[in-house]
Amino acid sequence: MRNDLGGHPATEPDSGHVAEPVRSFLQDVVDGLALSPAQLSPKYFYDEAGSRLFDHICELPEYYPTRTEMSILERSGPAIAARLGRDTLVIEPGSGSSTKVGLLLEHLEAPAGYVPVEISGEHMHTSLAPLRERFRQLPIHPVCADFTEPFGVPAGVPGHSGAVIFFPGSTIGNFPPDDAVHLLGRFRRLLDEHGGLLLGVDRRKDPEVLKAAYNDAAGVTAEFNLNLLRRMQRELDAVLDPDGFRHRAVWNDTESRIEMHLVSQGRQSITVGGREFRFHDGDPIVTEYSYKYSDNGIRDVAARAGFEITDGWTDERCWFSVLYLTPATG
Repeated sequence: MRNDLGGHPATEPDSGHVAEPVRSFLQDVVDGLALSPAQLSPKYFYDEAGSRLFDHICELPEYYPTRTEMSILERSGPAIAARLGRDTLVIEPGSGSSTKVGLLLEHLEAPAGYVPVEISGEHMHTSLAPLRERFRQLPIHPVCADFTEPFGVPAGVPGHSGAVIFFPGSTIGNFPPDDAVHLLGRFRRLLDEHGGLLLGVDRRKDPEVLKAAYNDAAGVTAEFNLNLLRRMQRELDAVLDPDGFRHRAVWNDTESRIEMHLVSQGRQSITVGGREFRFHDGDPIVTEYSYKYSDNGIRDVAARAGFEITDGWTDERCWFSVLYLTPATG
């Protein structure tokens, strides 16, 4: 979920002496708003308020991905664990609440350790408390980093028979295919010939199911989307009117993706980082792409990143897949 969807970067904003995470947020916002159409990176959805809203989204009847993937991990957990083998080191980029990894760890035989990678150190350490209590003998080595940038396994991680990168939640769908290839290629370089990648992939399906999942009747996804503007006000002193934008989610069949937008209601501007960005009525800010994959689509991305798909598990409707990728030998 990074802000590299095209266009050219803006000049350096007048950010002053600010902390690095805020500086990066500010620069990404200025760069994104300078694009046409304007864009904001979805990785900035997840401040404290945004994380709470997303947890609520995952419980909504329309939002199938979380519960469908968890049902796969629960039902097929023994088979997945058997494929991964014993003494496995689990690395989870973008670990978030570390909920799904528990379903994996409970089936693994003598896992060597768990390495969560999360951009928010405070949120990560809070989320790890239940996992530490549940798996008291499991070595946990957290890494505070943006997984869209290079990161490494920390020193002190015990020996293991192989590492598996656990990347659930269809997060790969937030990246355009070329960027997904780039990201998975960097994951590939973290693994040796004994390693693998356990990947959650949302599948193509009835567009009405997809549109409902991102336009819930309760309006929680709309609040989640609009919270990004409110976060810009709180953290970047952005001058804007969140009520001047509305949430919109549409299915783009040609690109095989859901697109989330914030649509300007009338003429207005956003001022941030010493820059003013003007919007006409109907102008969108793209906040998220969520690609949905066919068999051939995900196979092509995996192959271009140096992987081959060697195993897979799905639900009874084939709405979602958990795939096991290994480094290609050819």
